[in-house]
Formats: sequence, C-alpha cells, structure tokens
Amino acid sequence: MRRKHMANRRGFLAAGLIAAAACAILFLMGRPPICACGTVDLWHGALDGGNSQHIADWYSLSHIIHGFLFYAAARILLRRRPLGPRLALAVLVESVWELLENSPIIIDRYRTATIALGYSGDSILNSMSDIGMMALGFLFAARAPVWVTIAVGIGFELLALAVIRDNLTLNVLMLTFPVDAIRNWQATL
Repeated sequence: MRRKHMANRRGFLAAGLIAAAACAILFLMGRPPICACGTVDLWHGALDGGNSQHIADWYSLSHIIHGFLFYAAARILLRRRPLGPRLALAVLVESVWELLENSPIIIDRYRTATIALGYSGDSILNSMSDIGMMALGFLFAARAPVWVTIAVGIGFELLALAVIRDNLTLNVLMLTFPVDAIRNWQATL
C-alpha cells in the first residue's frame, strides 16, 4: 500500500512538472502569456479573436473530454499502474498536443481546414488551462461511474455543437478530413 501511495505521489508530481515544462516551452516558442487585449477572463464564450486566449471557452469542454478518453485508455493499457503515473502520462500527451497545436503547421491547418480563419494559437494561460481541464476530466472519470462519464461527454459534445457548431468530434474530423459542407454550415453561425 505504501508503494502505491508513493507511486501516486510521484505521478502527481511528475504531472505538475510536465505541465510546467510545457509552459516554459510555450514561452520559448514565443506564445503570448495572456490575451493581447490585456485582460484575463475566466470565461470567454464569444468566437472571436479572444477565443483560446483566456482561462476557459467553449473548447474547454473538448479538453475535459480528452481527460475522459485518456483515463479510459490508461485504464485499459495501464490497468495495474496507480492513478498518479497514469495521470502523468495523460498530462504528457495533452502537453504534447498543446505544443503541437501552437506550432505554425497546426495553426495554418486550423486556418485552412476549419472555420477558425483568424486563429493565431493559444495564449500560455489558455494552454495551461486546457491541460488543467484535461486533468479535471481525467480525475472525474477516475471517480465517476462509466455511464456518468459517457453521458457527460455526450452532453458536452451536444452542448458545444448546439451553441458554437463545433465540438471535439467535428474538430478532429475537420483537421484530418475537411468537409466543405460542414465548414459552410459552421460558417453560418
């Protein structure tokens, strides 16, 4: 039992260090620490130049779902490992995505394949929040019954679809196989 406790502790510490390293790398990549507008909003619901610049926005729901999915994958692949190391691995995967998402190749892909024409990447604050949202989703999935996690994930996808005509599913689809009909439908919002 003590060994499991220590592994959990080391895993949670590693998760924090991985997130801190991602923060430092984003800074070295030249990402802005906060929104260029000079303010920090807890919630930014508009789909404008302030999107992905503040603490939370509609895409935060997608990052919570990342946590659900990463928990499920870690539960299947690392069943015997304690929660802490599994969380550290999930934070590593999410951090790598945040670094990739803020690289010129993905920023350009968003601009050409999706409705995010003016997308310029995330602020460091938003990227750190995205990693935190994933961790919250991961920890929620670790405690909640599977059916609740699935219901919440579907609810988040439907809510984002209804409000902003985008969600994790459409985001992945449009980045990998853009569909003009979907892009046109999203642009009519």
